[in-house]
Amino acid sequence: MILITGGLGFIGSHTVRALLDLGESCVLVQRRAAGVPDAFAEEAGKRVFVEQVDITDRAALLEIGTRHKITGIVHLAGSAPWPPGAYEPVDGARKAIDSLLNVFQAARDWQVARVGVASTIGVYGGVAGESPLREDVPLPMTAGHVIPAFKKIGELLTDYMADATGVEVLNYRISAVWGPLGRTASPFFAAPQLVHAAARGTAPDFSTLYSPAYAEDGSDMCYVKDCGRAIALLQLADRLSHRTYNVASGRATTNKELIAAIKKVVPDAQIELPEGRDPNGPGQDIYLDITRIRQDTGYQPAYDPERAVADYLGWLRAGNER
Repeated sequence: MILITGGLGFIGSHTVRALLDLGESCVLVQRRAAGVPDAFAEEAGKRVFVEQVDITDRAALLEIGTRHKITGIVHLAGSAPWPPGAYEPVDGARKAIDSLLNVFQAARDWQVARVGVASTIGVYGGVAGESPLREDVPLPMTAGHVIPAFKKIGELLTDYMADATGVEVLNYRISAVWGPLGRTASPFFAAPQLVHAAARGTAPDFSTLYSPAYAEDGSDMCYVKDCGRAIALLQLADRLSHRTYNVASGRATTNKELIAAIKKVVPDAQIELPEGRDPNGPGQDIYLDITRIRQDTGYQPAYDPERAVADYLGWLRAGNER
């Protein structure tokens, strides 16, 4: 039985679905009260269990182990003081670090086989050299954003805790994830805005983006169903050779490719972007090497841009808000 923190969230819910499809049972830990989603309704009380617990409360988290025999942990709940203003800085940092340490306390007490912890493609920010980026490339100690800053802290902590406790630990360096249940608008890349605008029949609103969107700019965009399956495969693999794995598509997808895929489904979509690249951007697309995860689990992305866009638009057109 696998415990998933943030198991009712965006990536978490798709990871749960993938684990269920691979024959596992799951305990979904969520801070806010929530019932079992319709997607898991048939498995509720049999293979899916929801626990309302704030993982910064160590006693409450450990209490779950008295009700369920936990054999592995996938830690996807937020571990950075984000979004801005949500926490007082010192208190937010303490909560982020305490939640990670509480997960390790639970792992040790429950004697779980493996703990996976979500990291991000953002930890590669400032790395010199061309893509694809491998997991063994040296990372700079600085970070330009609070999320990669705390993910780097988390990776250092997980490495120490793995050696100190003997628990097998994985870091998932997750690329830009998009798809059903995700953000309607991202500050980091334009894909959600483009797809939602096409589904609504409106022009996209890019006001949330940190940088302007240009047609030829691209990034490693991993469709959420691929991301969830990759994490599930890592959690269930008989043997792994590394502590850190890129969870990604392994390629750069440009905004121009996405627009072409969208217009195959919605020919009159009102989505046009300036040609070329952002003149103030990095000048190259960052994407991740997925050799490790492919060799150790057999993972291969199933959703290319066309299939992903068609699936996402179908989901939204069925009446789902995000």
